[in-house]
Amino acid sequence: MPAPIRLRELIRTIRTARTQAEEREMIQKECAAIRSSFREEDNTYRCRNVAKLLYMHMLGYPAHFGQLECLKLIASQKFTDKRIGYLGAMLLLDERQDVHLLMTNCIKNDLNHSTQYVQGLALCTLGCMGSSEMCRDLAGEVEKLLKTSNSYLRKKAALCAVHVIRKVPELMEMFLPATKNLLSEKNHGVLHTSVVLLTEMCERSPDMLAHFRKLVPQLVRILKNLIMSGYSPEHDVSGISDPFLQVRILRLLRILGRNDDDSSEAMNDILAQVATNTETSKNVGNAILYETVLTIMDIKSESGLRVLAINILGRFLLNNDKNIRYVALTSLLKTVQTDHNAVQRHRSTIVDCLKDLDVSIKRRAMELSFALVNGNNIRGMMKELLYFLDSCDPEFKADCASGVFLAAEKYAPSKRWHIDTIMRVLTTAGSYVRDDAVPNLIQLITNSVEMHAYTVQRLYKALLEDVSQQPLVQVASWCIGEYGDLLVSGHCEEEEPIQVSEDEVLDVLEGLLVSNLSSSVTRGYSLTAIMKLSTRFTSSVNRIKKVVSIYGSSIDVELQQRAVEYNALFKKYDHMRSALLERMPIMEKTATNGPTEIVQTNGETEPSVLDTKHTPGVTQPSSQASDLLDLLGTNDVIPVIQTVPPTKPASAGGELLDLLGDLSLSGGPAPAPAPPVSMSQPPFLLDGLTSQPLFNDIATGIPSMTAYNKNGLKIEFTFERSNTNPNIAVITIHASNSTEADMTDFVFQAAVPKTFQLQLLSPSSNIVPPLNTGTVTQVIKVLNPQKQQLRMRIKLTYTQKGSSVQDLAEVNNFPPQSWQ
Repeated sequence: MPAPIRLRELIRTIRTARTQAEEREMIQKECAAIRSSFREEDNTYRCRNVAKLLYMHMLGYPAHFGQLECLKLIASQKFTDKRIGYLGAMLLLDERQDVHLLMTNCIKNDLNHSTQYVQGLALCTLGCMGSSEMCRDLAGEVEKLLKTSNSYLRKKAALCAVHVIRKVPELMEMFLPATKNLLSEKNHGVLHTSVVLLTEMCERSPDMLAHFRKLVPQLVRILKNLIMSGYSPEHDVSGISDPFLQVRILRLLRILGRNDDDSSEAMNDILAQVATNTETSKNVGNAILYETVLTIMDIKSESGLRVLAINILGRFLLNNDKNIRYVALTSLLKTVQTDHNAVQRHRSTIVDCLKDLDVSIKRRAMELSFALVNGNNIRGMMKELLYFLDSCDPEFKADCASGVFLAAEKYAPSKRWHIDTIMRVLTTAGSYVRDDAVPNLIQLITNSVEMHAYTVQRLYKALLEDVSQQPLVQVASWCIGEYGDLLVSGHCEEEEPIQVSEDEVLDVLEGLLVSNLSSSVTRGYSLTAIMKLSTRFTSSVNRIKKVVSIYGSSIDVELQQRAVEYNALFKKYDHMRSALLERMPIMEKTATNGPTEIVQTNGETEPSVLDTKHTPGVTQPSSQASDLLDLLGTNDVIPVIQTVPPTKPASAGGELLDLLGDLSLSGGPAPAPAPPVSMSQPPFLLDGLTSQPLFNDIATGIPSMTAYNKNGLKIEFTFERSNTNPNIAVITIHASNSTEADMTDFVFQAAVPKTFQLQLLSPSSNIVPPLNTGTVTQVIKVLNPQKQQLRMRIKLTYTQKGSSVQDLAEVNNFPPQSWQ
């Protein structure tokens, strides 16, 4: 059989292939020849064939059929055969294949071989692909080689021990005695591998970490010798002595000094020396400085040392290398919370990075810039970030806009500045803002009473210039609907007022309804705004009626529903229209579990709360209905049922509930419509509308209970049962006042878990008379289909002696007869 071609010839031949198919043909032909040679048990050329097979494996072709041949080469007595055999084993075998277990005996023999290079081959192979079984069997041999005087073997044995510990952590203590002695070695290779071994042991075992902390002075001494030593050509890299060993020692010091005062104190001086003496003109020095900074920030270092580390990162920001700038920004972002003032000194450099061409650097600079914003620099930082928002790529706009919103909400110096900033974001990146930006800005505008005229004027101007930014258009439509009368009045103290007529305002809103740029939600805002203006623009009511009636047949179901409801207001409930479309009161900030939340969510409880809003000291019954209709107008139907106050005729309550009769109290299916009925009380929607009274309250013998008794206010519950639906409990509250002063603006609110449904009817009065001379009564109806124990959270609000009082309480001790 002719001698196979050499590896060099095979490489040259494969490189001459012009196409992938031609290369594949050459490989297949050579693999066939190699298989034939393996079948012939050709020992002469086995080494050459396995070498060629490894080259093919590197090119991505299958070479698994050479695994057993590698084992035969390992068993050979020739060093050249062993070298190729062990290399093949590392490339072609892993612990998932049982074939590798056949190597265990060969590796054990070679670990005890008389030639150090054969021992080195065995150590490399075991450290590369040894399984946990092999590691257990051969750990003793590795430990012996760790104690040998041969530096060549000790460094390889140390790396092999790292692999053994990763595979079998319980063998760690076996290497403990030998590991201590490795640090006294002069050979840099042994020192390097011993530091790697120490690092691995410290990371895997808290006990080892505590044990090796006493080696900190020795590690400091080694690092100091490296810094202070003169030129050594054997270890010099760009003028720095063995930077690889320095980096490894710094990483180990970082682990040893973490959360330990004594160890941190011992390494403070050497870290300062490394930070000040390392040359920064080459990348090698920058790598050491970076590791030094990470170590300083991770241990309990002195404040001056931390400032020095942050200044190093600040110098990195001026480096021409993009990778170094990115690393500096990432590190500063991690440390900004703990060393905020030190990072602030480099604010101008960080802001300059926003102009970098590299997108990764720009993103890190943007995140760090937002982290640096505080009450002192909010104006300057927002100016830079808004300029960045104008010019940045679309991929940054959403995150940048969100960051500006959060920073402005937290640190805004004034309400006008806050509104101007948010409007600037909506103007430049309105299509990229989060979904909650629109309601948040509406709430901000509503609560800034003195800014209403200025805001609506600014938004009207913005609407004339651009209608493509949908969130901006939605906010503008809402504000024009709310404050259109201020817009046409021509009075604005903040800036020069504009002169605009009612028809011009309506033209703009009607234009939004037909614009191709307007989304369905935006059209809903616009139609609601036009409807609200029917009470602000008295001379344009007929025009508004026509617009609303047109959209009663719109193909957009949402828009059609709004138009139908608004038409009903014009025709059947015109006497209620001015009350329903009245201006929104100041909104309370919704916050989970907060004392002033409107809708509370706490664990399993998802309450439906009756929220009657009052301006301080004034009772405005119509605002309750206005709130409800505005909730409908903004496309957010909250499961809250509010009834009309006692000052309205009883029939008005029935009409309002008939108008909103398709609402579900808990977001479920709406009850079927039925003919309106004449009742002394508004119907309970949970029962559905019927042609007979829904309940006849009968005495049930359920004992009454005291739900609240504090500061002179006492709330008692009495219970009845509805005869039309046994699942409905009718609770009557009796509020009495034992103090000497009236309790005015009295509001009782209640919430129940989501498995219940609740309706709170109108109170008999909003004034609780003093000295128990009278009571305020109010009816609560609770649907409890699952017959669960009733739980309720109540909120009480009233004014006494000119001061507002608000309190929350939970009622859990309901008598069993009330819910069973």
